[in-house]
Amino acid sequence: MSARQGREFVLTFSCVDRPGIVYAVSGFLVQHAGDILQSQEFNDRTNGHFFMRVHFEVPEGRGDIEELRRGFSYVGDSFQMTWQIKDAVTPTRTLVLVSRFGHCVNDLLYRQRVGALNVEIPAIVSNHRDLEPLAEFYGVPFHHVPVTPGTKPEAERRVLELAEELDTDLIVLARYMQILSDDMCKRLEGRAINIHHSFLPGFKGAKPYHQAHERGVKLIGATAHYVTADLDEGPIIEQDVARVDHSLDPGELVTAGRDVEAQVLARAVRWHSENRVLLNGDRTVVFR
Repeated sequence: MSARQGREFVLTFSCVDRPGIVYAVSGFLVQHAGDILQSQEFNDRTNGHFFMRVHFEVPEGRGDIEELRRGFSYVGDSFQMTWQIKDAVTPTRTLVLVSRFGHCVNDLLYRQRVGALNVEIPAIVSNHRDLEPLAEFYGVPFHHVPVTPGTKPEAERRVLELAEELDTDLIVLARYMQILSDDMCKRLEGRAINIHHSFLPGFKGAKPYHQAHERGVKLIGATAHYVTADLDEGPIIEQDVARVDHSLDPGELVTAGRDVEAQVLARAVRWHSENRVLLNGDRTVVFR
């Protein structure tokens, strides 16, 4: 049994590498009676940047999160860091966008219910009503926001309004079959995750699993990445593959692919919610 009785926080930062960074961070933790529970770091020698994640605990009464942020600001400014301190326990409020395929959103809702994901899903938004019964089953509010070529700007404004009204930290596109505008992508930079299939070779357009079957692929997979204006080319958080063979028909490929998609998305959401993902240009550093 753990004897910990303090409050837990996660500090993450990146900056140009130089001597004294870890020493300065350690000094900050000592000043606030911080006890390190886990510490991970990475020095990217290709660009000279240093990345660090520290999960730490402070005794009750030794400072709230705002005091910790004020205390660390001197260190952050001294090393010109991009940094944040977050409560390690508070769930990440996550707005889920989905169209008609329910495997990813169902997986996220189940994992949230059983405590496998430290997220809180205040609402589901969809451009169709197919998954409204699923939302009702889990007791999650459902918002139908239809999208047509003529109403797309209005629909995007409504999604952003909901994200603000619901005080969400993260937006997950759980097979939301709409291409977001460049403006919306920029507004969601670093806080929106998308999932899509990834085949070798790649297949785009309608029915990718059927195309894959026709070409006799031996690997199918999925990629979870942050949303950017470059379609399906944002910084990658997680990927996985499953080996398949000639015996699977198109429907069985779809089933296998959906399993991989759900697992990859869940891992990406979990790592983001645990503040394990740091942006490194067009790439990510993931402290697992």
